[in-house]
Amino acid sequence: MLLLSCSRLSRGFDEGPLFENVGFELHAGERVGLVGPNGAGKTTLLRLLVGADKPDDGEVRLHVGARVALLRQQPDFPPGRTLFLEAKSALDELLAAHDDMIRTAEALAQATEESERKSLASRYDRLHELLSHHDAFNLDNRIEQVLNGLGFGRDDFHRPVETFSGGQQSRLMLAKLLLSAPDVMLLDEPNNHLDIDTTRWLEDYLVKQPESMLIVSHDRYFLDRVVTKVFELHAHRVTSYPGNFKQYWRLRQDRYEADLKAYESQKGYIEKQEEYIRRVHYGQLHKQAASRQKQIDKIERLERPTLVEAPRMHFGEVRRSGDVVVSVEDLSKSYDRPLFKDLNFSLPRGRRLGIMGPNGSGKTTLLRVLLGEEAPDSGKVKRGHLTELGYYDQHLKSLSPDLPVMRAVWPEADPDAVEQGMRDLLSRFGLVGDQVHQRVGELSGGEKSRAALARLVAQGVNVLVLDEPTNHLDLWACDALEQALTAFDGTVIVVSHDRYFLNRVVDLLLVLDGQGNTQVIHGNYDTYELMRAQQDAARAEIKEKPAAQASRGRQPPETRAKRKRQFPYRKTAEIETDIAAAETKLRELEERLASPDLYKDGDKVKQTTKEFEVIKTELARLYEHWEEAVELN
Repeated sequence: MLLLSCSRLSRGFDEGPLFENVGFELHAGERVGLVGPNGAGKTTLLRLLVGADKPDDGEVRLHVGARVALLRQQPDFPPGRTLFLEAKSALDELLAAHDDMIRTAEALAQATEESERKSLASRYDRLHELLSHHDAFNLDNRIEQVLNGLGFGRDDFHRPVETFSGGQQSRLMLAKLLLSAPDVMLLDEPNNHLDIDTTRWLEDYLVKQPESMLIVSHDRYFLDRVVTKVFELHAHRVTSYPGNFKQYWRLRQDRYEADLKAYESQKGYIEKQEEYIRRVHYGQLHKQAASRQKQIDKIERLERPTLVEAPRMHFGEVRRSGDVVVSVEDLSKSYDRPLFKDLNFSLPRGRRLGIMGPNGSGKTTLLRVLLGEEAPDSGKVKRGHLTELGYYDQHLKSLSPDLPVMRAVWPEADPDAVEQGMRDLLSRFGLVGDQVHQRVGELSGGEKSRAALARLVAQGVNVLVLDEPTNHLDLWACDALEQALTAFDGTVIVVSHDRYFLNRVVDLLLVLDGQGNTQVIHGNYDTYELMRAQQDAARAEIKEKPAAQASRGRQPPETRAKRKRQFPYRKTAEIETDIAAAETKLRELEERLASPDLYKDGDKVKQTTKEFEVIKTELARLYEHWEEAVELN
């Protein structure tokens, strides 16, 4: 069902048009990603769709009765209200309908006139159907589910909203939008303040919802998992692509090449006809020339297609360091709780280490300890020979806001560096023209990020230490950064919540769980997800198998069909002894599989996993033998 459409939509400001003559439709159940370079007008377009801004031209049409809502970016909550009650306020319409249904039921019970009874019964049925459709008889459970999914604990439910941080208040605004469940949901960077675990929950939640969604996000992994279509806002227009982000990224290049071929073919044809007309216009074939001129005048001229331009980032050549860049021994750090404890790993030259974990798990603190800016509670950090570390701070404090970009990036050790060389360096990171003379404080977040990355090149360091480097970058700048890091000759240590980035860049992953435990993964994010899934499946199977077998064993003999013996005769007590030994061995192997130290050695991982599968198979066989013995002995 068509819920929202727009046509001929145009909007611009003093700098010129953001988009012109835009038109598209949103249908029930569609989850559409809206992507485009920074400054293309994505947020402006969402504001037009929800009626918070007016277009210069065109119109937005909403299906009769359909509701549209935009995820707010600025919190505005009444003082003194608790988290739970503020979340519940998103359901005021349903709560009012529920109260109306109760009043209608009471009036129906007292009505004596047949016509009045019919009217009230009809109203009661409509309200009951509405509330059933929105699962409104279970509202408190829905609120708890959403709040828990977005990282709030039960202890938070009765705290006043104003006592929460800005990021937590942003999550509350997201919770209210999810609970209100408008027919068209406009989500502007919905996972901005979410860690990876919470983002996973949000992805699973959204794909199960029936509402139509238009989602602005820089999180490519999120877009891959959630959206079924992508709108690209670029060059003042919207282009639609089917599928998720990966399909869009491939199709955009294919479409560009096809459009460019069509444009050049048409251009060549027109130029050939115009050359012919010029040659014969005043001769005997002038009538033919005039006829051809009419033909080409009728042709609808194709515009030359464009791709979003990405900066050509490159970190250049650096001095070779020792074979081991950083070695960590028994490293521990706590504040009000343990962040990491007894951490051990070594980082060889040329490797790219990713660090991930929940918000507040100690990722940035670990970077500061590795850099020597903060002392550990115990343990040691050893740096290798000729190791030179350069730090990219996610808050971009390394750049003085009052300095021009060129001066802020200029290497302190080389104040006489050639200006053209510095311009060339900045242009590699997409900073060109007058931008190099702008004050850093006047730059956008993405421009500051690229300037900070350029500063690392100017310093000539051979170890890049990056804290959330993709936070302010658009999709094309992220892609350029990933290519630059994989081509970098030095070593990389990076904290990131960007799973797509971690997949493309890192080959070693350190996972903090927020409770002081760490896990070293020899691979990227997908390797971690695969191992996590295997561990979860193994734990679930171990918990379920004995219960299921015991349940079958407790059934009265007369309820089970008599069967032929498949195993040699053994006493049940003997089999139970073997089962106990196998279960003990399985628990030991499970503990080893959960230990971070195991994953430092790939061969041990394979050997332990193989042992685990063998014992699991043997235990299943013993359960079957025991069940047969109980029935047939």
